[in-house]
Amino acid sequence: MPIDLSNTLVVGISATALFDLSEADGIFREKYKNDPDTAMAEYRSYMLNKENEPLGDGTGFHLVNALLKLNKFRAENDAPIVEVVVISRNSPETGLRVLNEIRRRKLEITRSAFTAGESGTKYLNAFFVDLFLTTNEEDAQAVIDSGLCATAIVKAPPVIDKSPDDNQVRFAFDGDAVLFDEASELVNKRDGLPAFFAAEDNDQDTPLSDGPHANLLRKLSKIQDRLPTRVEYSPIRIALMTARNSPAEMRVIKTLRHWGVYVDEAFFLGGLQKSRFLKAFKPHIFFDDQDSHLDPAASDVPCAKVLYPSNSPIRHFEN
Repeated sequence: MPIDLSNTLVVGISATALFDLSEADGIFREKYKNDPDTAMAEYRSYMLNKENEPLGDGTGFHLVNALLKLNKFRAENDAPIVEVVVISRNSPETGLRVLNEIRRRKLEITRSAFTAGESGTKYLNAFFVDLFLTTNEEDAQAVIDSGLCATAIVKAPPVIDKSPDDNQVRFAFDGDAVLFDEASELVNKRDGLPAFFAAEDNDQDTPLSDGPHANLLRKLSKIQDRLPTRVEYSPIRIALMTARNSPAEMRVIKTLRHWGVYVDEAFFLGGLQKSRFLKAFKPHIFFDDQDSHLDPAASDVPCAKVLYPSNSPIRHFEN
């Protein structure tokens, strides 16, 4: 009988986003440009020699750990609430260290793919992935261009004094070019802020079009419906952090209402630095399209960059 994951949040994550493999990755990258064969041999030797040594937390670890704990709310014989799939460019042999670490930490991850240097993005659809987290920009760009699922490149792991509260999973999203499409942002860049405000106020009853993470937000709403508590007390908490402010905020709220999704907190910051609010909200992950918002926050909270599609009008405008 086919497995039905339509009401399951499926997160695909690279090994380098789940665990800290920066030392091994550095060994590989340092020599690969000049001597690929030597680089691969040394990487293989390093991973085999270290395969029983623990790995540190990657940027996506706390998110994955907290999400998997939601399965305790799963009814008997139901599909899992969350499923995590490791999709790695390691070979099965060098990937053994990753599998050992999953077992050491008792993470309930049962599915994985090891592709020996090739991109694993072509398998995302086969795994029913809703969100793909990676450290590889080429892979993230391919997924964004395909429109297959939400994806982002994780920043380096933050310096966290203590682990986030894993009894709740906290997501923070930027608005334009992340949850919503980039049309409004293009007006701002091309015509200026007064034109943007006028257009958004005039169109406040016209829902914004989907951005690359819109379906992820809808899937999170489905997951909230499966949980036994009222949405206001859900163990999934969602915040919108946008540089918009009045009179451009009404269209956002009405769009979310039109989509039928519930967002716990919304911040219309009007140019204030997002990092100050993110440090207080303490998300397990923050998605934004601009490094100017991500970099100041990345040392405190896990951050991930949402790329523009290759045919993006904003990308062409900036170029």
